[in-house]
Amino acid sequence: MRCPHCGNFDDKVIESRTLANGEAIRRRRECGGCGRRFTSYERIEEKQFMVVKKDGRREPFDRLKLEKGIQRALEKRPVSQMQIESLVSDMEDLAEIQGRTNHEISSRDLGDLVLEKLGAMDKVAYIRFASVYRHFEDTAEFLNEIQKLGGDKNMDGGS
Repeated sequence: MRCPHCGNFDDKVIESRTLANGEAIRRRRECGGCGRRFTSYERIEEKQFMVVKKDGRREPFDRLKLEKGIQRALEKRPVSQMQIESLVSDMEDLAEIQGRTNHEISSRDLGDLVLEKLGAMDKVAYIRFASVYRHFEDTAEFLNEIQKLGGDKNMDGGS
């Protein structure tokens, strides 16, 4: 570590202390050149998880944006807030696992993960989310998606 007083690179750590619940370390150092003391901080630098949009833009993963989309799809459906929060946490974990190597996931892959989970949870919410995510423009697209789900049986979410 370079001394901020004389520029010398010869120093020794005389005290270390953990800060912020283990997220940082404060170190008191003494310069071997001028003998003055100074403080340095050590933190883990985490690479931000990104979502790659259709047009190639990258934006930071936003858990709140994901949660709002899922809540909109599940609006007035027999699904508790606790189930929604659990689903959002699962989605966040799955997205990070899928994009682990390069710290990013495509918006298409993220949307497909959400559809897969919503399809198992609530068929109406699945159709709602799919209609926005896939930009349905007419009833034929709705009917096609419903047929993929196995018809219109049990469109009430299982109740």
